[in-house]
Amino acid sequence: MVLLHCYTSYLLFLLPFSSWMQKLPTRDEELFQMQIHDKTFFHDSSVLPDGAEVSSYLFRETPKRFFFVVEEDNTPLAVTITPCDAPLEWKLSLQELLDESSGEGSGEPEPLEQQKQQIISEESTELFSYRGNDVEYYVSSSSPSGLYQLELLSTEKDTHFKVYATTTPESDQPYPELPYDPRVDVTSLGRTTVTLAWKPSPTASLLKQPIQYCVVINKEHNFKSLCAVEAKQSADDAFMRAPKPGLDFSPFDFAHFGFPSTSNSGKERSFLKPSSKFGRQIYSKPKVDLEKICIGNKNIFTVSELKPDTQYYFDIFAVNVNTNMSTAYVGTFARTKEEAKQKTVDLKDGKVTDVFIKRKSSKFLRFAPVSSHQKVTFFVHSCLDAVQIQVRRDGKLLLSQNVEGVRQFQLRGKPKAKYLIRLKGNKKGASMLKILATTRPNKQSFPSLPEDTRIKAFDKLRTCSSVTVAWLGTQERNKFCIYRKEVDDNYNEEQKKREQNQCLGPELRKKSEKVLCKYFHSQNLQKAVTTETVKGLQPSKSYLLDVYVIGHGGHSVKYQSKLVKTRKFC
Repeated sequence: MVLLHCYTSYLLFLLPFSSWMQKLPTRDEELFQMQIHDKTFFHDSSVLPDGAEVSSYLFRETPKRFFFVVEEDNTPLAVTITPCDAPLEWKLSLQELLDESSGEGSGEPEPLEQQKQQIISEESTELFSYRGNDVEYYVSSSSPSGLYQLELLSTEKDTHFKVYATTTPESDQPYPELPYDPRVDVTSLGRTTVTLAWKPSPTASLLKQPIQYCVVINKEHNFKSLCAVEAKQSADDAFMRAPKPGLDFSPFDFAHFGFPSTSNSGKERSFLKPSSKFGRQIYSKPKVDLEKICIGNKNIFTVSELKPDTQYYFDIFAVNVNTNMSTAYVGTFARTKEEAKQKTVDLKDGKVTDVFIKRKSSKFLRFAPVSSHQKVTFFVHSCLDAVQIQVRRDGKLLLSQNVEGVRQFQLRGKPKAKYLIRLKGNKKGASMLKILATTRPNKQSFPSLPEDTRIKAFDKLRTCSSVTVAWLGTQERNKFCIYRKEVDDNYNEEQKKREQNQCLGPELRKKSEKVLCKYFHSQNLQKAVTTETVKGLQPSKSYLLDVYVIGHGGHSVKYQSKLVKTRKFC
């Protein structure tokens, strides 16, 4: 290995004043490995290590230079530059070294002026240059000896980038190799899902190196490197403001300078972790709609929970688990299918409408009163789990709430107004509900309900053959019917919630389960309480009690079921 470490040009002039640094050192494996594990050794310096990827930062319009020395002719050389979040201009130049003096190996220090002349000559040759934001390479199977200078410049903005150089490119192979067809294919397209497939990396299939694939989804554009993705993500979190000119900062500050973390459970090499003691001000930026998912070694993946009729960009990156270095496939993009057009159901004033909604789906209803009105009232009865209701009047959102059980909403009216109601189902399963809209709330089919629809059982009044229960009523005279059903002793609240449909009326119950029906109301809400004793029960048996309140239009609403058990001994 003949790639040498060298410091910045200003350090070159300090060489004579260091007794231990009489000439540019050749690569010492033990020292080199120590330096590689301590990445801060390379931060804000011009040392370019052999066979390790280094992250660095560029200020806008301020060039940065790296140096390394190749001592022997015909040496293989590969240099890779990865821009992160801005295009770069970079060039690689060669300055030939002069022949070494005959004093080498004698153990005697060389004269200072002679040592300077040995380092570099005035002539330099440009080997390669590039401008853009692609990951670009310089590869040579036979490079001459000399001092190599890599100069980089960002003209758009402050940015960071990655550099990798090696004199053993054939054996290193840190970047995963792409297959002969590096494209990402869209194999399936839906309203909310897109399935992607790609050919596996030969690094995994042939070289048997550990490779994992990372999928990146966003709505803006494709990315050319994982470094660019991480830069975008770090811009969302805590990106540091660049130091002002003249501000003294150490290489350790770069750990707080917007560099993406490369740690992976302690296995990968990383920069120093950020600390608040440096006192730099952190600026938050708006969140970017971008997601990165690493999926192991699978080469097919379905992206879900996307928005219908929306264009997304998809990128796949093969990541070498050992080196944490990555290669980008040729990304793709796709637009999800449009959401199926919903048929809008018209609501009639004062009429109950039954609505069924598939899991995660929506239904649209329209209410257009024929006469002028001051108020409009919506009654919603969710039969199973909670549903979401949104009401818009002439396009303006008036209401957005979740409904569980029975709810009533009264909105201010407007002449010739039209109301659009969107009902969104539950994620757990299908939803069922009943809805009524009216401009005459005094004439409606839903019975009035108290705020608390629980049934209370009195434990002290419980016997071997009866239980006593109570429930609340309202100021409106309604009909109440109570039913009983014997259940197993292991019947629990979860079973009760799963099995019952709140919208099923008493007409579907067995006649043998009916206890009684009665009318009840009270002008004084404090006294709007009624009690009833359910008799004829068996000792030590469990029963499920239901109370139905039936409105003038015949529509019934069930109170919350109550599980009771008679005494075993009396």
